[in-house]
Amino acid sequence: MRRVVITGFGTVNPLGHSVEEFFKNALEGKNGISRIDRFNTEGFGSKIGGLVKDFKPEKRLDVKELKRKDLFSLYALYATQEAMEDSGLLDYPQLNKERVGVMIASGIGGVITLENEFRVIATKGPRRVSPFLVPMMIADMASGLVSMKYGFKGPNFAIVSACASSTHAIGESFHKIRHGYADVIITGGTEAPFTPLALAGFSNMRALSTRNDEPDKASRPFDAKRDGFVMAEGAGIIVLEELEHAKKRGAKIYAEIVGYGATADAYHITQPAPEGEGAYMSMMLAMKDAGMTPEDIDYINAHGTSTKLNDKFETIAIKRAFGERAYKIPVNSTKSMTGHMLGATGAAEFIILTLSVKNDVVHPTRNYEFKDPDCDLDYVPEGAREVKIRAGMSNSFGFGGHNATVIVKKFED
Repeated sequence: MRRVVITGFGTVNPLGHSVEEFFKNALEGKNGISRIDRFNTEGFGSKIGGLVKDFKPEKRLDVKELKRKDLFSLYALYATQEAMEDSGLLDYPQLNKERVGVMIASGIGGVITLENEFRVIATKGPRRVSPFLVPMMIADMASGLVSMKYGFKGPNFAIVSACASSTHAIGESFHKIRHGYADVIITGGTEAPFTPLALAGFSNMRALSTRNDEPDKASRPFDAKRDGFVMAEGAGIIVLEELEHAKKRGAKIYAEIVGYGATADAYHITQPAPEGEGAYMSMMLAMKDAGMTPEDIDYINAHGTSTKLNDKFETIAIKRAFGERAYKIPVNSTKSMTGHMLGATGAAEFIILTLSVKNDVVHPTRNYEFKDPDCDLDYVPEGAREVKIRAGMSNSFGFGGHNATVIVKKFED
């Protein structure tokens, strides 16, 4: 089977408008969560979020690209431009675009457009609804727009599996390249969920933190006083490439993706399976896919949502998968700083995973202050830590019982 490497990154998220800024702020344990100021939150249970502040898409995108696009697509285009520049693909004239695919995931797609146009039909009637409603709203449009912008004609679609969406997209892209269906795939995820309806829906499920007076302390994965996740937005884009293709063009190689596991809980629409059964199986399948054992994994970027059940059962699943070694592996949660970027969160965390493996350093889990007896692993509460990492793992779990795990290792020719 063909080897697959990582040759480019791009992002825009609550911790930064570039990969360099994102990783630096994560290592410093910065906070990306604040009060929501885009609409009136009076009457909402949760009034806080991981917002992308001061977003200026024209810094990377042509003014024409900004028209008739939902924010989730603009985030994807913006991050993709950074990833393309980082990868050097734009400067490779021999690129066979029929062998380049795009798989950019989104959990809920253009919900801003959908909600705006619903107001139009309710107040002005059906003839006033925009003819661009559907192409602006549908979740596959980020993939489609990237494909059209760069002329990529390989496999092109979007995966929707709630909060596991972009990790599934990365894993499926990895397998497509490994098995010869493409040489390069632009993958990842994007999300722009801040509307009154979406916030009300998540809030009324009692899934969100209501620590509204302390937004910087609201996302506290694995902490005993956690009370829910914090909704967030942004995009993470990754360039995956077949090794020989990357070497032929002299590409910079960050690391190698080697394993992918995907399972279903088949249990409940929102709650994880008891004892983290699906999460455990996802991790075990990823290690099997990579030809690895628990002894080979030196770092875990956890799903770590800051909800009571997820954090408890993910901890149980890690201990079941790794045995006593679980207590020797640093386990952190990027969501402690960014909040939960829904369908884009796995992609942002994959960027962190890869840079951590490459640089032998892991970021802290912010706000881990009070020990929970059910969450007793090493969550890196003290600050960034230098760790020798041969290979690392990232988990993503989604409503509907979707589980995905990917493994990245240091690149060795």
